[in-house]
Amino acid sequence: MNRDFIGALLQLNAEKGVPKEILIETLEQAIESAYRRNADAPENVVVKVDPDSGQISVYREYEVVATPEEIEDDQLQMLVGEAQKVDPTTGVGAKVRVPENVTQAQLGRIAAQTAGQVYRQRLREAERDVVFQQYASREGEIMTGVVHRTTESAVILDMGKGVEAVLAVSEQLPGEHYRIGQHLKAYVLEVRRTTRGPVIVASRTHRGFLRRLMEMEIPEIYNGTVVIRGIAREAGSRSKVAVESRQAGVDAKGAAVGQRGSRIQAIVAELNGEKVDVVLWHDDPAQYVAEALSPAEVLNVRIDEEHKIANVVVPERQLSLAIGKEGQNARLAAKLTGWRIDIRSDAGVAAAAGGDEGRTPVEAPVDAEAKT
Repeated sequence: MNRDFIGALLQLNAEKGVPKEILIETLEQAIESAYRRNADAPENVVVKVDPDSGQISVYREYEVVATPEEIEDDQLQMLVGEAQKVDPTTGVGAKVRVPENVTQAQLGRIAAQTAGQVYRQRLREAERDVVFQQYASREGEIMTGVVHRTTESAVILDMGKGVEAVLAVSEQLPGEHYRIGQHLKAYVLEVRRTTRGPVIVASRTHRGFLRRLMEMEIPEIYNGTVVIRGIAREAGSRSKVAVESRQAGVDAKGAAVGQRGSRIQAIVAELNGEKVDVVLWHDDPAQYVAEALSPAEVLNVRIDEEHKIANVVVPERQLSLAIGKEGQNARLAAKLTGWRIDIRSDAGVAAAAGGDEGRTPVEAPVDAEAKT
């Protein structure tokens, strides 16, 4: 073992992305394991490799104790007086390393004979760990993969470096069809460590997917001039996104939608036609609820703080629009704002004089969080 050999190993594995420290540590562990088997050495053997010279050193590591009565195994423990002959700074309870009398020739033969297999195995483990850390740091981001294969329960994406992403049926947009070789964007929910390397759990239905798409497509959101205050989403059908401007003179809604809707249409296209309503966030709950019910016109909103209900009055002609198909518009508005929404038409209010005619209450489900 010499400097040239160390250099060759470092050069050989640089492309794998394994740090030098991990590489040397892996090499030490491999030689240590091989030495123990060949020399029938105890478990307290420690091997160190000088990363510059390639010099291998073998030590016995002992626990330092104060009295002979404390020694249970003289192969693993040493009196403090003896330990201080090796290292004067050593104290009771510390560890002391005593050099083992082994020649470099012996170590070279041991390393050549048996360390290779262990080294390669641990190097693969180290490489998988590096790849895992690279992908784990990207949880909550959008990544692009290539459709590798499809099954009844999932689509498998090739993300590169031997890493696969699993897009379960429940995380796929309704009506989407996938073909082998297709490039597909997906939101990284989780990165799992497996014996075959990291596996990514991906989604195209998560609210975070829509958030990241808007950050990618809309510069004002990416740089923080406009912020997303809430998202309510029924994936594949319709979403509502509340935005707020953090800079005077910037129209948050206009920035998000883009000229003639160009920005939001690019996002709609990526979402396979899912409609995206952009609304303005307001600190005043009445204004916020009215805005969340767009595109319907709202005449009046009365907030019941005690029961967390927003009582909304809309024109008769706007009632069906405010409610939406199968109640979707009102339901998404309730999810977005966190308020139960009670919708009535102006004609219904006048006719019923406080009764239930023309009334449509909508609750936000407890588990349907809109804040992000």
